[in-house]
Amino acid sequence: MLLTSRGRRIGGRVALGLVSMAVLGVTGYAWTQLSRLDAGIVTADVIAPSAQLPDGPAGEPLRVAQNILLVGIDSRTGPDGNPLPQNVLDALHAGDGDDGGDTTDTMIVVHIPAGGAAATAISIPRDSYVDIAGGLGKHKINSAYSRGKNAAMNSLRAQGLTGAQLEVKANEAGAKLTIQTIEQFTGLSINHYAAVNLAGFSALSEAVGGVEVCLKEPVQDKFSGASFPAGKQLLSGPQALAFVRQRHGLPSDLDRIARQQAFLSSMAKTVLGAGTFTDPSRLSALVGAIQGSVVLDRGWDVLSFAQQLRGMSSGALKFQTIPVQSLSLPTPSDGDAVKVDPAQVKAFVKSALSSTTVAAVGEPTGGIGVKPVAATSSVAAPPSSSSSSSSSSAPPAMDGCVN
Repeated sequence: MLLTSRGRRIGGRVALGLVSMAVLGVTGYAWTQLSRLDAGIVTADVIAPSAQLPDGPAGEPLRVAQNILLVGIDSRTGPDGNPLPQNVLDALHAGDGDDGGDTTDTMIVVHIPAGGAAATAISIPRDSYVDIAGGLGKHKINSAYSRGKNAAMNSLRAQGLTGAQLEVKANEAGAKLTIQTIEQFTGLSINHYAAVNLAGFSALSEAVGGVEVCLKEPVQDKFSGASFPAGKQLLSGPQALAFVRQRHGLPSDLDRIARQQAFLSSMAKTVLGAGTFTDPSRLSALVGAIQGSVVLDRGWDVLSFAQQLRGMSSGALKFQTIPVQSLSLPTPSDGDAVKVDPAQVKAFVKSALSSTTVAAVGEPTGGIGVKPVAATSSVAAPPSSSSSSSSSSAPPAMDGCVN
């Protein structure tokens, strides 16, 4: 089974895409636009039969709680398996087609309880040192995707697959191993999967006309292309990608997670409050960006799912991050990693998903009531070190701003 197109399916980049598809039900015009998504969505057979859930009646509240794994992949190929053009990679400060490594730079498990009126998004640091499923030993959790993909390559080539077809099927194997590893680590059963690469996130952020973020201090990073002043600013395209992707110059990877959460919270506010669903050109751009950037699990009827989440516009999307024990765990072959206790993580996840309230940091946004939760951790992130890029002082009002 190779590339397929399936009607009535949409998706998105990490929680960004979840928010987008959930609120596409705001107007009848928006639902009309969804008919454009009948073709061109790439799907993958990655969810185990035991974790697949029957679709509920369209328009009725979600009957069964569901867990969605949303990943951002450091890949230089598109959902269809073809390499991204070099001019696109250049604009994204992503090197060339040989850079990257097909690791999952972003991993968020979104739990939607029965009723669909609220959601909890739990971020997993990409360098968490865990047991990789399939008996592949302990490694950073973000390597599960590339390990699963590489392990499948030889057998797929033996079957005669080459080029884009080989890439798509190998990606499927990588997604399966990632799902299995996260299930093993969190104790959750993953019911749905959505993934996007670097270019897809850039396109989605551009489609909504940019997203407002706030930085505590100015930033200059040649590796990601991040170059921002302190304070509030509107970011889209390559700039938005640099904001959520920057790693060098931040106190820790937990700060990057806090950026992702803050950006996604603001994205929800932007989508709901900026006339996206009554602006034909903006809605058309959003639909096109979703259509051309996402890989979904093959059994997901997301349009029906989105209809069941209409109540979320008056609910909440809350972000948390798993607890960590150390940010600099020496490993035999993977460099420094993030030390985590699987038992502690499972207990944290169980508590987070059964709690009715989540302590949040920052200003609540309008509409969907989204609040970012700063990187929840059992150890404090290292203090920021001063640099030439931070020579100017930050504005005094920094509530809701991130490093």
